[in-house]
Amino acid sequence: MTTNKRITRAYKKALRIPFNNDSKFIIFSDCHRGDNSFADDFANNRNTFYHALQHYYNNGFTYLELGDSDELWENRSFKTIFYAHKNIFDLMKLFYKEGRLYRLFGNHDMVYRNKKYVEKHLYSYFNKVTGQDEPLFPGITIYESIVLQHEETHQEILMMHGHQADWMNYHGWKFNKFMVRALWRQLQIFGIGDPTSPAKNFKELIKVERRTKRWIVNNKNLFTIIGHTHRPRFPEPGEIALFNDGSCVHPRSITGLEIENGEIALIKWHIATTKDGTLKVMRKLLEGPQKLIDYITH
Repeated sequence: MTTNKRITRAYKKALRIPFNNDSKFIIFSDCHRGDNSFADDFANNRNTFYHALQHYYNNGFTYLELGDSDELWENRSFKTIFYAHKNIFDLMKLFYKEGRLYRLFGNHDMVYRNKKYVEKHLYSYFNKVTGQDEPLFPGITIYESIVLQHEETHQEILMMHGHQADWMNYHGWKFNKFMVRALWRQLQIFGIGDPTSPAKNFKELIKVERRTKRWIVNNKNLFTIIGHTHRPRFPEPGEIALFNDGSCVHPRSITGLEIENGEIALIKWHIATTKDGTLKVMRKLLEGPQKLIDYITH
């Protein structure tokens, strides 16, 4: 199956969510939550991520997580990830209870395509304090793609992980998972990156972006948001409308996209030192805000 067919299928089968200028969304991807070991890339940013997500929860945002959320290549069990970052999942559970959480699967958590796996691992968890199973995300569906549909302008925004433009990480993900567990996880200790990842292989990154751009151009410059490459993208109006929220495993920072008041912005959360020498988690605007309607070309 070609990139064009994979992305077209994702678009046609996407969950449709209506929105308007009063809607508020925060978009993160590529958290790669692990087991809090040396190989857990998320561990360094977990406090920053928790603070940011708490901010969005308190301010009425809907959380969209675009895949590679849980590192299920390096880790064999979701359970170890859950207990390592339980405070994160407790916060996400609050979003879910209020209908403000939507999750997509990526290549590193492709097992979430399997509804039985999701039911077994994500519907509930064992509470070590009470000794009973308690609800986590009961009834949740992990989607491949989402399309936001504006109620007034009818503008569509396609969201997917982005591995649809990466044959090896879409169809060959099981082989890549094996290689990561058997080899690259160990070599990571010595600073050797995984060549199967476009985030660590610039040539693959460019290929993913080029293939996705080609699909966007062939589909009337459809507004598209992906992750996967870990490289933030924020095009100007009139350019090919390919956005990327970056990742939550940048060194000492996380990046994401906010949609609010009919506008989109690229933001960064990081820990900075204040004048009195204390450390503070801070939000920084990187690009935008830019009106969504400015990207309509048809």
